[in-house]
Amino acid sequence: MGTPEFADVCLKSLIGSGHEVAAVFTRKDKPKGRKQTLTPPPVKVTAELNGIPVYQPATLRNGCADETIGGLKPDVIVVAAYGLILPKSILEIPKYGCVNIHASLLPKYRGAAPVQWAVINGDSETGVTTMQMDEGLDTGDMLLSAKTAVLPDETSGELMERLSHIGAELLLKTLSAAENGTLKPVPQNSHESSYAKMLTKGIAVIDWGKTAGEIHNLIRGMVPWPVASSAYQGKKLKIYSSALSGSTDAEPGSVLRVKNKFIVACGENTSIELTQVKPEGGKQMGGRDFLMGHPPCAGESLACENN
Repeated sequence: MGTPEFADVCLKSLIGSGHEVAAVFTRKDKPKGRKQTLTPPPVKVTAELNGIPVYQPATLRNGCADETIGGLKPDVIVVAAYGLILPKSILEIPKYGCVNIHASLLPKYRGAAPVQWAVINGDSETGVTTMQMDEGLDTGDMLLSAKTAVLPDETSGELMERLSHIGAELLLKTLSAAENGTLKPVPQNSHESSYAKMLTKGIAVIDWGKTAGEIHNLIRGMVPWPVASSAYQGKKLKIYSSALSGSTDAEPGSVLRVKNKFIVACGENTSIELTQVKPEGGKQMGGRDFLMGHPPCAGESLACENN
């Protein structure tokens, strides 16, 4: 059970390792792009290429999928970034239960966006945890985990890609240990838990009063979606990448054109270079190229975008 690229890597690993994948459950196809073309989830594409039956129920809570899953007689259900809640009736079907691959070091960052919040919060380390699912939200006993460093300029998209491969390898180790009877589930300490709430476009709006380091982390964490943004000359400006710059006494949000670099003053006398941006209605480009076509006036500032 899974939907995006993270889950697809895990599915391919299962197929390649010789496990019999009886079926795939994924979210419904969604319209994408400017033409709103109906697009299947990556997991569905892989399943169909490998002749695996695909099911796309809108919900699992109404009991309609119970008979289908029961008929498959799964030894284990593997769940990776699926996006639907599994009720108790399904959790109890497989011999080895339901194993979730979660992209954090539980109990830290339970919830929907653990990778993005690890980057936004400037964490130096994260990882993947396999977990025996229960009825709570990422509250089940921990099975195995693997750690990795968060690189200083890594985006959440880049980190997610790395974690998907770490998670796929950890999944195979977990299933092998389950078969061998060597798994030692460890209960989570709820007092040490934190929640990684879903991302919104509102979170992506930059507050220039924050330090350059905090803003740099936000920009990294918002890629590939929803992308950090601000307002420049009355229009929305999306910001895809940045680099820390020097100190300044300028007011936060002020545009500082230094050697044609797109530098903006931030809080606590820090500044940041905007290296890749996308103007409203335009294409993504380097910060220097953007300034050539949109030179700042004296005292020009960036601000929270207009609603």
